[in-house]
Amino acid sequence: MSSYREALKDRKKIVIKIGSSSLMHPETGKLDLVKIEKLVRILCDVRNSGKDVVLVSSGAIAVGRMAIGLNERPDELPVKQACAAIGQARLMMIYQKIFAEYSQIAAQVLMTKYSIINEISRQNAENTFKELLRLGAIPVVNENDTVSTDEIQHVQTFGDNDRLSAIVSYLIGADLLILLSDIDGLYTDDPKLNKDARFIEEVREFDEELFRMGRTSSSSNVGTGGMSAKLVAAQIATYSGADMVITNADNLDNIAKIINGENVGTLFCSNRKDNFDLLKMIE
Repeated sequence: MSSYREALKDRKKIVIKIGSSSLMHPETGKLDLVKIEKLVRILCDVRNSGKDVVLVSSGAIAVGRMAIGLNERPDELPVKQACAAIGQARLMMIYQKIFAEYSQIAAQVLMTKYSIINEISRQNAENTFKELLRLGAIPVVNENDTVSTDEIQHVQTFGDNDRLSAIVSYLIGADLLILLSDIDGLYTDDPKLNKDARFIEEVREFDEELFRMGRTSSSSNVGTGGMSAKLVAAQIATYSGADMVITNADNLDNIAKIINGENVGTLFCSNRKDNFDLLKMIE
């Protein structure tokens, strides 16, 4: 265990992001309720240990389209928005039910790009998160796809929920962001296509070579984020003072392992920059 990894034990304010594909059974596209229950149980245990926790969860459109019988991700914008409206309500109902089983208060927070660009809205969001955490609640965050069309049209805004999770980290002053993905971490190339791709355990600086390694490679039909979006998220998180780890969502025990300082996933080390301009990275 490296001394830097061991220092992750001391992180007190943690954001955890999980994507759509990680919440679904790959065979059917329906919610994996056992996995969601385990995720919630782990989050509650982290909260019980005295740490603040925020969950950024995708899945609204995927849940909504299954509810209305669509087997593939829709192309029409109004259909996507309708799926988001139906799915977000269902997804939050499930989260609330399971959180309640562990006597944990959960709160829904829906955000858009304009929640961040507008100074008053951004301050209001900060105040809301601060109060929710003070009350001991676990905020469950998603982009408001019902009214915000940028993300679901693949325009660069939050970059799926990877970038949103980093922005939430910035807003709450988090010191650790964990991205639960469909891959173990960052590789020199796509390991699904190149058997010689090497795993990268730790990143301290960003350069062009790093972004070349992380070119978008998502093949899921329920999510929209790839490794490139995760690298942008890593920049936002680390420049604002948080460590970030990308790890495989197939093993949710990785959350506890990371928090306990074990060598799991790819660690992007905090590299706070005083001149960091968040707004430029979400334009």
